[in-house]
Amino acid sequence: MEIVTGRGPAELTLDEPDGPEGAAFLLVLTHGSNGGVDAPDLLAVREEALGLGGAVARVLQPFRAAGRRAPGSAVRQDEDWLQVIKVLRDRYGEVPLVQGGRSNGARVACRTAGAAGASGVVALAFPLHPPGKPDRSRAGELREARDAGVEALVVNGDRDPFGIPDPADAAEVVVLPGERHELAKDPAAVGAAVAPWLRRWCAAAG
Repeated sequence: MEIVTGRGPAELTLDEPDGPEGAAFLLVLTHGSNGGVDAPDLLAVREEALGLGGAVARVLQPFRAAGRRAPGSAVRQDEDWLQVIKVLRDRYGEVPLVQGGRSNGARVACRTAGAAGASGVVALAFPLHPPGKPDRSRAGELREARDAGVEALVVNGDRDPFGIPDPADAAEVVVLPGERHELAKDPAAVGAAVAPWLRRWCAAAG
């Protein structure tokens, strides 16, 4: 599925086992700056969501679909994201929306949580600061979800050079031992960390 945004098309991979009408919730996930929608942690979360009766949309953002490695302006990136979310909202109706992603995608999900009308955010490998530069904190972006009244679950590795968010800045921060920024050592542990949150939103839909 392709959605045209102001800065080019976004490519969506949809999994909806029971069609849009039968989804318990909609989970929309996206990638990091240099990655794609098949990252191990994204696939692990996808599997948990599908097992709970959710529909999952994995979004390849326009800058990556065009072959670029840098997302560009955060404002424009957020605009593109909200255009994608609007199309998906029209498709799935009023089911709970959970949006998230890894690294840069987690930043987008937190920044736009309120405007998107999200019920929750899943932030994987949230990059608190550039490696070696703790003074350039991005905690304010994480707090945007909290301040909009949207609960955010953060899953980071304890060896992530981008840092680990403060638990006060999110509803919950799960730190996985031995994991770096890629969260690729044990993807099943990532899925297990997210599963209770997805069950909550599934229950809210019922």
